[in-house]
Amino acid sequence: MNCLSAFKKTPGSWGLLVALASLAACGVPTSESADRANNREYSMHYTLSPDPATSTVLVEMRLRQPRDLVREISFPVSDLVSDMSGDGDLQVHNNRVQWQPPADGGTLEWRVLVRQERGDNAFDALLDTEWGIFRAEDVIPRARTRTLKGSESRTTLAFNLPASWSAITEYSALAQPIVIDRAERRFDEPTGWIAMGKLGVRRETIAGTRVAIAAPQSHDVRRMDMLALLNWTLPELHEVLPDTLPRLTIISAGEPMWRGGLSAPASFFLHADRPLISENATSSLLHEVMHTALGLRPREGNDWIVEGLAEYYSIELLRRGNAISKSRAKKAFARQAEWGAQSTALCGGESTAATTALAVTIFKKLDRELLEKSEGKVDLDSILPNLVNTDIDLSSLIHVVKETIGVTPDTLHSGNLPGCSSMATANQEL
Repeated sequence: MNCLSAFKKTPGSWGLLVALASLAACGVPTSESADRANNREYSMHYTLSPDPATSTVLVEMRLRQPRDLVREISFPVSDLVSDMSGDGDLQVHNNRVQWQPPADGGTLEWRVLVRQERGDNAFDALLDTEWGIFRAEDVIPRARTRTLKGSESRTTLAFNLPASWSAITEYSALAQPIVIDRAERRFDEPTGWIAMGKLGVRRETIAGTRVAIAAPQSHDVRRMDMLALLNWTLPELHEVLPDTLPRLTIISAGEPMWRGGLSAPASFFLHADRPLISENATSSLLHEVMHTALGLRPREGNDWIVEGLAEYYSIELLRRGNAISKSRAKKAFARQAEWGAQSTALCGGESTAATTALAVTIFKKLDRELLEKSEGKVDLDSILPNLVNTDIDLSSLIHVVKETIGVTPDTLHSGNLPGCSSMATANQEL
């Protein structure tokens, strides 16, 4: 009897014993056989090699697997991607890559032009001769995988940099290569903001959050001012959301980067010219911190919820951290109410400045209503942890509030939210 026939001819649990004995007799240790049978992990390693002269990044994606676990990887590509090549079967149709790697793995490479305009001569992704700032998603498109059931990746990231350059990401760089671990996904891909080049970096641990602030050395970025403001306010944030920010990477730069803020899961970009505390007593820095901590994804027409919460808490964190006085915060909320009166609709497209101000006023009213109906036991802080990392719209917000206080809040009735009643009617008709 050969090794294979032991499995075929002997049924049941007795058959398993016979089969294992046969494997041992064939010179294959039973423990090794069990490991191979249960091994559903494959290795995916990314190497990013910037070429400042051409403003491009060469991406190498190297797959290693004990057997044919990954059957296919596919992802979209834009006109910024070129020089696609790889082992196995590689096809590109209608701006989408389909890669079927060899059974034991292989390598796929492509080059990306890192130069994305956001407005007139302003960039949200740029690689220059001295530095580069972009998101991992700009050079590593989000992929779909077809794998053997139960398969999971072990993903790592490394950089091949010019002399005198360094790189910083939202991940810990204590170990090399950088380990990418996203518990919510079977296929871990790098995310978040990346800065590389001749950088100035300041690091500090604040209220349990490991903070890193990076910017090109040649740019006037107030790293220490940012750390000071975070020392006042991050402890207050951790009182509300104690487990959401183990790490925070802040990337900043001046011209010609886009003059705003853009958040990612554990990192964000903030233009160097944005005031840390505005004259209206809000904070662009804390606004982006809240986006990063909450991780909210607005469903269509509900951007006001995400933007309103971030702006509301930018004022609240300043007040609670004593960066502004109580009277200053009161004036700030009054100013938001005046500004919000200019908005004709909450629900709809992207939240404008006036719409966000109106949303701040709505959340201020909701906070008061929660306190009144719960006899001081529940406020807006109480519902915030139940919103973290969710896809949110008005109905899901109402559901969370109702679960907390037992009744539907009057503040969130669609009749009290300009433009939301017509949107609800349209959805019912659909």
